[in-house]
Amino acid sequence: MDLLRTKPIARIKADGAAEGGLRRDLGLIDLVGFGVGIVIGTGIFTLTGIQAKVNAGPGIAVSFVVAGVVSLFAALCYAELASAVPTAGSAYTYAYATIGEVFAWIIGWDLLLEFGLGAAVVSRSWSGYLADLFGLPPSLFTEEAPVNVGAIAIILVLGLVAAFGIRESARVTNGLVLVKVGISVFVVIVGAFFVTRSNLVPFIPESVPAAAGGSALDRPLIETVLGGAPSHYGMAGILTAAAVVFFAYTGFEAVANLGEESKRPERDMPRALIGTLLACTLLYVLVSLVLTGMVKYTDIDESAPLSKAFEFVGAGWAGDLVAVAAVAGLTSVILVELVTMGRIGYAMGRDGLIPPAVARVSPKHGTPVRFTVLVVIVCALLGGFVPIEKLSEMVSIGALFAFLLVSLAVPVLRRTKPDLKRPFRVPFSPVIPILSGLACVALMTNLAIATWLRFLVWFLLGLAIYLLYGRRHSVLAREAAAEKE
Repeated sequence: MDLLRTKPIARIKADGAAEGGLRRDLGLIDLVGFGVGIVIGTGIFTLTGIQAKVNAGPGIAVSFVVAGVVSLFAALCYAELASAVPTAGSAYTYAYATIGEVFAWIIGWDLLLEFGLGAAVVSRSWSGYLADLFGLPPSLFTEEAPVNVGAIAIILVLGLVAAFGIRESARVTNGLVLVKVGISVFVVIVGAFFVTRSNLVPFIPESVPAAAGGSALDRPLIETVLGGAPSHYGMAGILTAAAVVFFAYTGFEAVANLGEESKRPERDMPRALIGTLLACTLLYVLVSLVLTGMVKYTDIDESAPLSKAFEFVGAGWAGDLVAVAAVAGLTSVILVELVTMGRIGYAMGRDGLIPPAVARVSPKHGTPVRFTVLVVIVCALLGGFVPIEKLSEMVSIGALFAFLLVSLAVPVLRRTKPDLKRPFRVPFSPVIPILSGLACVALMTNLAIATWLRFLVWFLLGLAIYLLYGRRHSVLAREAAAEKE
């Protein structure tokens, strides 16, 4: 039963308030800046075009709504837990307080997968837009490159900012967010003048069989289980696209990882989480409608869909502005991903599940410098060598699994800790958390079998590390051993 030992909430709060920890420097605007900074990125600048062309057509707007509703349910669960237990580690720490140490490790390991691969995906997208903006050689800066030099360079540069301090990271992020949100609104307003109604018809293209060939492992899990034939478009395509563009929403939970650095977490955490999600969903839907209205979905460019769409309608100057926004926007996403991984590692090191020396906070900078440097190196290698398509689905399944466990944690904590102060409460609990969990499972089944297999390998690797190291070295394990002596 030591696998299911839980960490008392009072102790979690005490750890967060201890001297030598993270600094409380962030207000509501900073939290929203981090939230929007990480959410609006590759999803709006790249995945929108890819999934509209491959799976959903103009119905990609519906895919964003579906993914947004699932994310909103999860955000409500995160908001309750983040307001009650404002801490670094977010879902990892919530699991530790509710369903046990082994589940906390699994979700922490899963979050490192989500944010690590997310940073790698976005770095490759950033590199592609930079090449489009300045005419850089494709052999070094696009998906054609055997080694994506641009992706490696941006991760290394932003890794220095992430390691230097949370206040500096917040300033950089807020500035970049203003640029990309402003130009995203510009895309909607100016792009609307170039929308052609015929491009939006049919809004949900009729389902067509997938081209012959390809691996059975690339088929969605649900198609294989139910025996359906591989296809594109139609409602099946809408759901498949929703599962993939769910990647566009991943990261809003990064706000919850900043609980120990928020000045007023009980008040600001729920507002930042829900506000971020609602604003980004609206922007995603509007941009996807404008994109598919400007260019027939079959003609969308997959490498830089928005900027190329303006070039297609003869407004190349606008395309250049979009490329600038994409470079700025994707920069902020990478930075927040790296900051978030540092906080997850810090929480796990504090609990002894990874070597504490690796995740210790630097007295000078107030950040976990060593762990941040470690994840920056790993992300740079992934960004340099692994294609976007393979990385993005892994991010989606990692995020959905984390959301599933957070959804379960809300009703569990209400039953086991009914007297816990909850500044924000999920309405209609346990109905909303149950719906959130079921929706996460539904979207996960629309991801490819190969993605599930890669996730299983990562899961088993993490479980092995826990059983060989974390189970015996965790703070709770050492304390239990000391009591027996």
